Amino acid sequence: MSTDEQYLFRCLALAKLGIGYAAPNPLVGSVVVHQGKIIGEGYHQKYGEAHAEVNAIAAVTDKSLLAESTIYVNLEPCAHFGKTPPCANLIIDSKIPKVVIGCVDPYAEVAGKGIERLRNAGIEVIVGVLEKESQALNKRFFTFHAKKRPYLILKWAQSANGMIDMARDKEEKGIFWITQPETKTLVHQWRAEEAGILVGRKTIVNDNPALTTRVVAGPSPIRIVIDPNCQLNVAQYQINDGAAKTYVFNSIKSGKVAAIEYIQVKPFSLENIVATLYTLNIQSVIVEGGKHTLNTFIDAALWDEARILTGISVIKEGILAPRISNFTRVHKYFFGKDEIQIIQR
Repeated sequence: MSTDEQYLFRCLALAKLGIGYAAPNPLVGSVVVHQGKIIGEGYHQKYGEAHAEVNAIAAVTDKSLLAESTIYVNLEPCAHFGKTPPCANLIIDSKIPKVVIGCVDPYAEVAGKGIERLRNAGIEVIVGVLEKESQALNKRFFTFHAKKRPYLILKWAQSANGMIDMARDKEEKGIFWITQPETKTLVHQWRAEEAGILVGRKTIVNDNPALTTRVVAGPSPIRIVIDPNCQLNVAQYQINDGAAKTYVFNSIKSGKVAAIEYIQVKPFSLENIVATLYTLNIQSVIVEGGKHTLNTFIDAALWDEARILTGISVIKEGILAPRISNFTRVHKYFFGKDEIQIIQR
């Protein structure tokens, strides 16, 4: 690993600390290096607050060293005024002579403009160090801006013989746990990393889930329920507890009732639901619905990643889990006794 890669690797590690808090902004980390020593570092901690480069430069005690330093950042510094001033301007004003960047920012307001501004100011700019790793870290941000939709993660648990749920009688309700209790911590951590969590009406009726991050430290995602004909009496379910913002997508009405915001989608389709999520600035969604909801996303080719948890239990009579055939890579590992598969398109 080269020296530049080592410092970019540190940027990526810092950037990850903003997961769950920086969105809809990207995850960015930055370090300032003087004569082989890091003299300042920072990351984008929360949406609307200072960017990584601002925090890294502010952390430098002796500002006179900046004129002899290199600043590293995993994503191109911004060149526009948003909630904060342009980071490219700050780097120029700080008289930093060299900038090393992981990857270009595809966001239209930046998209090479930051690099151009730095070079026009006479600063040496190197782009593409740990480029693939930098792009992978901000897959949510890049997908959101390139495809005009959230990054979509499908998640389900299945038994050792491939069942997603037991066969239920009409009156049989409640969550049926397939995986080990400790795996709940992992699932709640996943939730904390995404902007939204989506389920269908039947999941609410059968399981009455809270869809929050109760067992980990981190923000709860926006709860998204698909209920085309407004059949749910939401007052009797946990999604009405006010613990997180909750949207019910339907074909009938819009407006707020108690803690629930109804969003009418016409014509009612998954594609239009996803398009509406984009207009709501929801950058990523983890889909934890039942088989029908998951298959709807799979059949529409509206997914980017699938996370499949396979437990050790066997369900003799149940509902077969979804199947995915169109994917590019599978990563498998064990979390306790449960097998985790991460499938990417």
